[in-house]
Amino acid sequence: MRIEFADLSLLGDREDNQDRVAVATSEQAALLVVIDGMGGHADGGRAADTALKSLLDSFWQSTLPLLDPQGFMHLALSHAHDEVVRLGAGLTVDSRPRATIAACLVQDGAAYWGHVGDSRLYWIRRGQVHERTRDHSHVELLLREGKITEEDIPGHPMRNFVECCLGGDASIPEMTISARKPLQPGDLLFLCTDGIWSNTKDTDIVALIEDESKNLRTRLEDLGRRAVKAAAPFSDNSSAAVLRFLEA
Repeated sequence: MRIEFADLSLLGDREDNQDRVAVATSEQAALLVVIDGMGGHADGGRAADTALKSLLDSFWQSTLPLLDPQGFMHLALSHAHDEVVRLGAGLTVDSRPRATIAACLVQDGAAYWGHVGDSRLYWIRRGQVHERTRDHSHVELLLREGKITEEDIPGHPMRNFVECCLGGDASIPEMTISARKPLQPGDLLFLCTDGIWSNTKDTDIVALIEDESKNLRTRLEDLGRRAVKAAAPFSDNSSAAVLRFLEA
């Protein structure tokens, strides 16, 4: 498998960075993860650390390539949720650590992804958003019902209200797991926290990530800086990971 990848996590105008991002690669498979420790909840950074360690442990402890990628994604996200729930044992509901997450597995010429909350994945092909995840959020519900448009989301007063997340209640949260997505050479898989997507248009994401005049890491850095600048002086942590598929 031939791929290119890069990751980025910027502090923005916050006092601490509660985002976590990682790309794990082997000859047979790659796993991209972005996690947003939820602001306003105690120990969001600890929640993100715990969830990331859990996902990476699940990946590296598996036989690669995975026999059941979708089953892996469901079990890995569920286990990460359980680990974050344990952090909040004995705390009141409002103070329990929480996080949102998006993860993507690439193997055998295809991608599989899963997410909980409003951390996103974009599948970019030939200058277009071929597909993207739909947030587990109140504004996404309003969008599906036709009450707001995509352009209304960044400025909506409830744009940060997520319907589900890792941690908090012990029950397994709603999660969305994709089907097998066959990849073509040049396809890009871009994962990010809301610090990126809420401050950039989808067209800007595509244009910057597909700018072949620069290497992949420089493109990602340009996008991250644009997102932080757009929200200054109140910018959030802004994190992303990107993978360019070349061949199986």
